[in-house]
Amino acid sequence: MSSATARPARPARRRPLVRGLVAGALALPLAVPLGAAPAVAAAPGPGTEDPTATARAVLEAARAAQAAVAAPAAPSASRAAGPAGPASPTSPAGPGDDAAALGAAVDALVAGGAVAVTARVDTPDGTWSDAAGTRELGGRAPAHDTDRFRVASNTKPMIATLVLQQVERGALSLGTRVEDVLPGLLPGHPEVTVEHLLSHRSGMPTGTDALLAARMSDLTSLEQLFAAMGQDYTDADHVAAALATPWVAEPGTAFSYSNAGYVVLGMLLERTTGRDLGDLLREGVFRPAGMRHSAFPDEPQHRGPFLSDAAWTGTQGLGWRSLTGFDPDVFGAAGAVTSTTRDLSSFTAALLSGRLVDPATVADMTTPRSDEVLEYGLGVYRVPDPCVAPGAEPAYLYGHDGASFGTLSLALSSPDGERRVTLGVTGRDLTGGTEPLYDLGTLLVPMLLSTC
Repeated sequence: MSSATARPARPARRRPLVRGLVAGALALPLAVPLGAAPAVAAAPGPGTEDPTATARAVLEAARAAQAAVAAPAAPSASRAAGPAGPASPTSPAGPGDDAAALGAAVDALVAGGAVAVTARVDTPDGTWSDAAGTRELGGRAPAHDTDRFRVASNTKPMIATLVLQQVERGALSLGTRVEDVLPGLLPGHPEVTVEHLLSHRSGMPTGTDALLAARMSDLTSLEQLFAAMGQDYTDADHVAAALATPWVAEPGTAFSYSNAGYVVLGMLLERTTGRDLGDLLREGVFRPAGMRHSAFPDEPQHRGPFLSDAAWTGTQGLGWRSLTGFDPDVFGAAGAVTSTTRDLSSFTAALLSGRLVDPATVADMTTPRSDEVLEYGLGVYRVPDPCVAPGAEPAYLYGHDGASFGTLSLALSSPDGERRVTLGVTGRDLTGGTEPLYDLGTLLVPMLLSTC
């Protein structure tokens, strides 16, 4: 099933004040309401927001789906918004049987404030895909399930794949130090290794907040923040921003999500191979995975249909704001890829089935290095697989989420690459989440259940 019809626009929801700005591993706090004159400008930093908030929402949805399978007769709010779920986890019906309920859940996310939603479920029994909303904030062109969008941190598993391809070829190892390849890049931190960066255990700060703050004179100004998002940045800018911020921990001692760490991995790849990162992605990921509509852009402009970023900043901020001028250099190797749900689903299938790296490498990649925040391996994390009979050996889905200033993405798969859920959403609440625009679980829980 595939459908993409226009839905009526939803009026903006009211917010009391702007509390914080969060994008993936970034939290840039606004200490006071917009329009007030602060005595001291707010300093950029981790803020009060959880930098892994989207991943935590994914984990919560996976657990809710798991509970629904364990007790299918029990009513729940999440299930009410989606399909009734499988009568037994051992008798899959496939996503087609849940098409109407899944479509209603897509509509519910748009009714809850999303500008556009594109969603896809793949199982051995069939494929379901749908879309709702509009391609641009305030626009009339309806979103389609073939439209491209910014996948943000779903770029990271692709970068990790390229790094592990170089490990398989012997050009790098997990123990290779950044200092060995790029001497002097991280002064004072010569012990940081490839494995530390892949697993977010380098202790390196995320860097994105300081990167943007360096282009702002007033850290409480949304106008300046959005202007900073439209500027060009180099890899050196990312590293300088991270080095200007206190490091979170000693390498190898704690999980600390870092966009700058993945920018460094991109630099290592280019130095090791002598090739441009975009070319490496095309040859090492996009082509072998069959990702015909994916790209690694370095400019805000897009060719063809695209689901543009949009942000809600509250009534004391700027209200709804289109982010069509967002420059992908803000994330670079940490989150610049654009793709479709079909392409992103193809990537997770190709990766986990051993078509991009050897099966032994996949096993290492999916083995968690951390469990204090996320069960994060090398560029991917895992969440409980709900399609497991009560009392059976625990099983997991593997993948990643992405969160830019105006877009969310998700790609999860069973270990064999056969059951996959893929999602793209535009329209993000940047008021601090005191009253979220929508609950991802409204759609994600029924999507997960439809794979059982």
